[in-house]
Amino acid sequence: MPSAPPSPPSPPSPSFPLGAATTLAELAQDPHPRLAELRAHEPVSWLPELNGWLVTRRDLALNVMRDSATFTVDDPRFSTAQVVGPSMLSLDGAEHTRHREPFQAPFRPRQVHEGFAAFIERETDRLITALEADGSAELRRAFAGPLAVAVMTEALGLTVAGTSTDTVLSWYDSIVRTVSDITAGHEPSPDGTAAYAQLRAAVEATVAAPTGTSLLASAAGRLTPPEVASNAAVMMFGGIETVEAMITNALLHLLQNPTQLALLQPDFALLDTAIEESLRLEPGAAVVDRYATRDTALGPATIHKGDLVTVSLAAANRDPATFPDPDRFNIHRENPHLHLTFAHGPHHCIAAHLARLETRIALHRLIDRLPTLRLDPTHPSTPHGLIFRKPPTLHVLWDSSTPTPNSELSGPS
Repeated sequence: MPSAPPSPPSPPSPSFPLGAATTLAELAQDPHPRLAELRAHEPVSWLPELNGWLVTRRDLALNVMRDSATFTVDDPRFSTAQVVGPSMLSLDGAEHTRHREPFQAPFRPRQVHEGFAAFIERETDRLITALEADGSAELRRAFAGPLAVAVMTEALGLTVAGTSTDTVLSWYDSIVRTVSDITAGHEPSPDGTAAYAQLRAAVEATVAAPTGTSLLASAAGRLTPPEVASNAAVMMFGGIETVEAMITNALLHLLQNPTQLALLQPDFALLDTAIEESLRLEPGAAVVDRYATRDTALGPATIHKGDLVTVSLAAANRDPATFPDPDRFNIHRENPHLHLTFAHGPHHCIAAHLARLETRIALHRLIDRLPTLRLDPTHPSTPHGLIFRKPPTLHVLWDSSTPTPNSELSGPS
């Protein structure tokens, strides 16, 4: 998650006229035309409203994310750390490794498939069955969000009485809203702090449970209780945000492009490429933040020690130098996997393989069981958000009398 605007003095805005004209509201509403203009003419641009630099070119974005010695997350302004404390998300170097390693093992590719595929299939089918007869639904919160919560609580072993899906989603909403408020320079709501206190209590109860076999209990053997809780928070809410956005955005892209969907329906081997293409076109987390540890040159700009450097993953993912015709959703694209949606370098998303597996199973089951799935024209949907981008709602329709073959998944995940 991103961080709060820094306090160093701003460079003179006339040096970066496009950045000076760029507003955060514009980037939240429809960022891609402006990001394309910045990428072409000011690939590292000073944004006065951000009080920091915005990096929009893919090669420069990679430079920032790979070089944690020059561009660090370890800064007191990092907003997520202000809410949940230090974690793998807000530390670099040896401390980052110490916080991350206790959580890594279940999220390697083979372990993800062996450990979670059957659970995800059951949860997906359960959620679809609950909706199937209605012929309509709002899929972000009736399907994508609950699936993401179920899988992340299962992955962490967070099985404490009272931690229902609705409870976890309410914690998630409050924490994400508080982080976003801090990032935008607003006074944060106390709701995020209160929600994190409840999450931390649930984590501590899980660790103290007599069985003690959860991933959280295992991590408690290597980290302090506050460290376990803070890392559980960033993993849980990263996992919920990532997967809810992945599923919702991918469904929107497919349903907005019926010719692409028609190519997919008889050939689910194309599903993996479709998911990567959706991740490229609209990353659920649009930016990552770093802080300069020294004066340095980055492309055409001179970055000063302490400056906020925000990498626009949304812009890097549409760089025409890597992705021809970058604004088009194309499930036959040859290189969509070169997107940077899961970040890069030391902070590459720890649960990326799990997020992909969840999204693949969710889309396959939905399209297979509800073959007439389509957007509800009375409730238009479009992604929105400065930091986290997805449609606020995704209303869909289907013919409820359609047979539901519910075929098995095929091929690797």
